[in-house]
Amino acid sequence: MSAPAKQIIIITGMSGSGKSTAIRALEDSGFFCIDNLPVLLLPKLTELAGSGQIERMALVVDVREGVFLKEAPRVLDEVRRAGHQVEVLFLDASDDSLIRRFSETRRRHPLAPTGSVAEGIAAEREKLHDLRELADQVIDSSVLNVHDLKRMVQARFSPEPAAGPSLSVMSFGYRHGVPPQADLVLDVRFLPNPYFVPELKGLTGKNPKVAAYVLDREETQQFLEKVVDLCRFLFPRYQKEGKAYLTVALGCTGGKHRSVAIAAELTKRLQADIPRIQLWDRDVEKE
Repeated sequence: MSAPAKQIIIITGMSGSGKSTAIRALEDSGFFCIDNLPVLLLPKLTELAGSGQIERMALVVDVREGVFLKEAPRVLDEVRRAGHQVEVLFLDASDDSLIRRFSETRRRHPLAPTGSVAEGIAAEREKLHDLRELADQVIDSSVLNVHDLKRMVQARFSPEPAAGPSLSVMSFGYRHGVPPQADLVLDVRFLPNPYFVPELKGLTGKNPKVAAYVLDREETQQFLEKVVDLCRFLFPRYQKEGKAYLTVALGCTGGKHRSVAIAAELTKRLQADIPRIQLWDRDVEKE
C-alpha cells in the first residue's frame, strides 16, 4: 500500500542566504523539518511518514550533500512520481551580501575553508546550478532581514492552498533596487512627489496628510481602478496554473511616500477578493 501523499518543501540555496531562517519559519508553521537530510534518504522518509501523522515536511538540501548532490534532481523526480507534492525553494543573495554576512559572522565558507569567501561562493553557485534550475520559487534575500524572510516563506507555503493564491503588496524605492521576488512591478513615479512639499517631506505615506495628497487625484484613482481590474483578471488565471503566491510591487523614488500610500489603498481594495493578503513597506524606514 503506497504512503499517503505529502507536501514536501525542499529548501536549498547559497550558504548565508537564510536557509536556517526559512526552515525555522516552516517549523513554526507546523511542518516536520529536517536540516541537511541526505537526499538519497528522501524516498525512505516518505515511506516512514506514511502513517498519516506527518502531512507536511520541509527539508534542507544543499552543498553539504557532497557527492550525493548530483542525485537530487533524480530523487525529487522519483518522489513526485510516487504522488507527493514537491516544491523547491531556492534562497539566493548577491555576492556582496553573502561576503558581508560571512565577514560579520566570521565564518569560513564551506567550500573554501582555506581560500576566500568569494571563491567559495563561485564554486557553490556552480554546484547548485541544477537545483536552481529546478526551483519553483527563488527568493533573493539580499535586502531582507530575518523577519521579512520568515514572513515571506510562511505566506508562500501556507497550508491552505485551496483558499486561492496569497498576495503580498509591496511598496519600494527605486533607489534601493527593484524587488527581485516581485511578479508584477508598477511604477508610480508619474504622480507628484510629496517629498517636495515642505510640510510633507518628513512624513511617510502612512500619514493621512501624505495619503490624501497622493490619493485625492483623478489620475491616482484611475490608476488604482486599472490595477485592481488587472489583478482581478490575473489572479484566477495564476491560480489555475498552480501559482499560489504572488507579489505586486509598487515603486516610487525613495519608497517612503507615493508607493506606501498607494500600496495601502490597493491592499484595502483587494481584500474582498483575496482573503490571504499582506502589506509590506520595504523601504519606508530607510534614509
